[in-house]
Amino acid sequence: MPARRIPVFDGHNDALLRLHRRTGGDPIAAFLDGEEKGQLDLPKARKGGFAGGLFAIFVPAPDRKAVAQGSGPDFGGTPSPPAIDPAEAQRTVFAMVSLLYRIENQSHRRVRVCRTADDIETCIDDGTLAAVLHIEGAEAIDANFEVLDVLHAAGLRSLGPVWSRPNAFGYGVPFRCPSSPDTGPGLTDLGKALVAACNRLKMLIDLSHLNERGFWDVAELSDAPLVATHSNAHAISPHSRNLTDKQLAAIAESKGLVGVNFATSFLRPDGGRDTNTPIDLIVQHTEYLINHLGEDGVGFGSDFDGAQMPAELGDAAGLQKLVQALRTRGFDDKLIEKLCYRNWLRVLRRTWT
Repeated sequence: MPARRIPVFDGHNDALLRLHRRTGGDPIAAFLDGEEKGQLDLPKARKGGFAGGLFAIFVPAPDRKAVAQGSGPDFGGTPSPPAIDPAEAQRTVFAMVSLLYRIENQSHRRVRVCRTADDIETCIDDGTLAAVLHIEGAEAIDANFEVLDVLHAAGLRSLGPVWSRPNAFGYGVPFRCPSSPDTGPGLTDLGKALVAACNRLKMLIDLSHLNERGFWDVAELSDAPLVATHSNAHAISPHSRNLTDKQLAAIAESKGLVGVNFATSFLRPDGGRDTNTPIDLIVQHTEYLINHLGEDGVGFGSDFDGAQMPAELGDAAGLQKLVQALRTRGFDDKLIEKLCYRNWLRVLRRTWT
């Protein structure tokens, strides 16, 4: 008898960015009908058991070479990517919000934009793809948080104050390996006010691209569970984007969550962008995080369409290969269900209500 498929709710993907950047054809049809390029679309999701996730909105730099794809550029000894113009950021964010809602509207109920944990759970039960709006880098948010209120009303439920570049709210962690995540200043005063605004709206604050000082600023200020949607264990892969044991202890104390990132550069001890990276490294990071966070504090945050994946996994269609790798390692289905979606439901429900 074939092994039971287990649905996966994922903490991070960049499918909207890929679709937004298309220079020809219909991006909505490309997602709903599928296409050869890209790591996530509806047919791939259905094949792999991808039940939904946080769909990131990311504003790329004007120079596309400055935008990270997976491991990103190594900024060691080089300037950080340039800051983004707020007006341009708002135009891009609104365009990508619109794109997700157009996908929903044309999906014939195959895709739903979710605002609550109950919405996500209903989608998992009935086979509808659950999409949650997330912003990676708050360049579009104004100092009075008026845009934040509007975006929350439009469905935004998760926000990363920074990507790996500085903005008005703080300093992102650069892409370096080996490197400590302690790479510079943390949140600005406006960034600290943004934490309070997110708490007021009961919006998830994503720690994944914050440097260590920014992480501790959020930990001190926020009354919500600490969540890194797509980060790994620094003890295994000493990349500046990964989390130290001390950071993991703070996340555990808050009853938060870490989504294991599938990007090869955040999995590998050498930080290399090498597709010849075994799925077993995903399992190793998962085991390590369970040991530090407990069985309820670990999920997945693939980084599909924003990173180089292990060839053995491929794309969203290969997710059940990861499920099987967990079974082979001795994980029972109850624990695999927690990792694949139940832990995300728990932390989102606690954050949003």
